Amino acid sequence: MSQDTTHKTTGGYLHARTDRNAGNHLWPEEDGEVSVPYSIASGLEDKTGHILAALKMISKKTCIKFHHHTTEEDYLHFKPDRMCASLVGCAGGEQPILVGPKCNAGNICHEILHSLGLYHEHSRPDRDKYITILYDNIMPGKESNFKVKKGNTLGLEYDLDSILHYGDDCFSRNGNHTIIPKKKGVKIGQRTHMSVLDVERLRRLYHCDD
Repeated sequence: MSQDTTHKTTGGYLHARTDRNAGNHLWPEEDGEVSVPYSIASGLEDKTGHILAALKMISKKTCIKFHHHTTEEDYLHFKPDRMCASLVGCAGGEQPILVGPKCNAGNICHEILHSLGLYHEHSRPDRDKYITILYDNIMPGKESNFKVKKGNTLGLEYDLDSILHYGDDCFSRNGNHTIIPKKKGVKIGQRTHMSVLDVERLRRLYHCDD
């Protein structure tokens, strides 16, 4: 596993498996519903509102629900840290989602989406049609975070507005852009809402409309 400890927008990112657009290790369906258990560690009292808001951002627009952990073997565990980070997909057991001091509801939503099996948008195989990566500006040792990976795009177009897209100066070694959208005037790296395509991607991944 590796951590993106210097990501200016989302904090860290723990890679449980190969970085793709959507993973195969999903949370199980039971009686036609996906309900993910979660717990919140002590020390996150000031972040509980942000966590609940992030969970609601997902549950109100998809078939994925969340409930307080009781005796389930697999569950999300929000715990305090200096960064915001998550494993990708259902990893099994007590699965940490790290919540740092600067993590707001959008940052936490970003990490929960990782835990549900979605990967960074900029790793898609077709990304070079939509963005340009400026490798000379990337911090040494962080180049792997910008590699194109094969994966399931779920038949959806590239999404510059995705909450899972890196910002334009992510992992910059000199303060200059590391990513430039080819479409002029577009802002990337937002952490305020799930885009229309974020919602549709998650709905398709979990077969919400089947």
